[in-house]
Amino acid sequence: MEFKITKDTFLKALQKVQGIIESRKTMPILSNVLIEAHADGIDVTATDLEVGMKSSYMASVTKEGQITVSAKKIYEIIKELPDEDIYFSTRENDWVDLRCGKAQFNIVGLSPEEFPYFPNINDCNFIKLDGSILNRMVEKTAYAICHDETKYNLNGIFIKTTEQDGKISLKMVATDGHRLAMAESQFDGNLNIDLQKGVIFPKKGIYEIKRITEDEPGEVMLSFMDNSSIIRKGNTAIVMRLVDGEFPDYTRVLPVNNDKIAIVNRSDFLHTLRRMSILSSDKFKGIKLELQHGIMEISANNPELGEARENLEVNYTGMSIAMRFNARYFIDVLSVIEENEVELNLKDELSPAILKAVNTNEFLSVIMPMRL
Repeated sequence: MEFKITKDTFLKALQKVQGIIESRKTMPILSNVLIEAHADGIDVTATDLEVGMKSSYMASVTKEGQITVSAKKIYEIIKELPDEDIYFSTRENDWVDLRCGKAQFNIVGLSPEEFPYFPNINDCNFIKLDGSILNRMVEKTAYAICHDETKYNLNGIFIKTTEQDGKISLKMVATDGHRLAMAESQFDGNLNIDLQKGVIFPKKGIYEIKRITEDEPGEVMLSFMDNSSIIRKGNTAIVMRLVDGEFPDYTRVLPVNNDKIAIVNRSDFLHTLRRMSILSSDKFKGIKLELQHGIMEISANNPELGEARENLEVNYTGMSIAMRFNARYFIDVLSVIEENEVELNLKDELSPAILKAVNTNEFLSVIMPMRL
């Protein structure tokens, strides 16, 4: 195999797959990237058996073939090479020769025959999604993904389409048992049977979707094959194994009688919480939130560090109420809301709160209180 490629192109190709590479090194081949040269250019593939990514790039190929090399090491090498064309070739014993300017590397590779199979996705029936909307929905829900590996059915985002009054909506829901985040957006595509039932995308795959939709605007293509989801955008395809499990019925935990409503400036609320949370710790991580007519008092009390309190002006006319929350849960939500004002819906000291932007139901978060 032999090809010539620009440094920028090769570096971009290798950088894109770094998040996929298996870090636990359970199988040496999973630490490698598969490079395939064909008449039209090269394909770069990485997988950890749960999430796989394949991208195509322009290159001047003089001899077709394929090889696998350490993804981390070749990325580090390419990053430090001069800004000149790179000449890549292989020998019969799976060694790789790299030349760029006056630099020359000889790297040990592994046989491509050991690399896991990447499915052929050309025949899939794709539906179209707006990449920027998908990115925004992931951003508003991913922080609530559960990281406890024993709760495997919560280790991802539940994605489902619903139809009401002739309009189709795409919903994303994530929860870790202490909080829930739900984002919704109108969907112009055809109803897909997998999405109608609902599927759970794994967290690693979710982060890769966010990454490719951040790079550049444009449509994202979505399809399903066996127990996997396929995302395609431009020259890149991601195949991820869906989480095998039942996602809990999120509609049962959405509060319906939270009639104590406070409207507050998002930025003021966020910065006050950040100041108060400075005194929090693993042992004393809660902040106290007290509402009375026109005022929200937020306080923190940590016997090991001290105490703090701050008042915020709010639009609230209900009965006085005091609750304790994990400040981080509020900060995570307020950090992804774009609107200037937010609405806090409460019921009583022991019931979950709803936090969302004013005058919209496209995104909301449900947060469980702590005991006072």
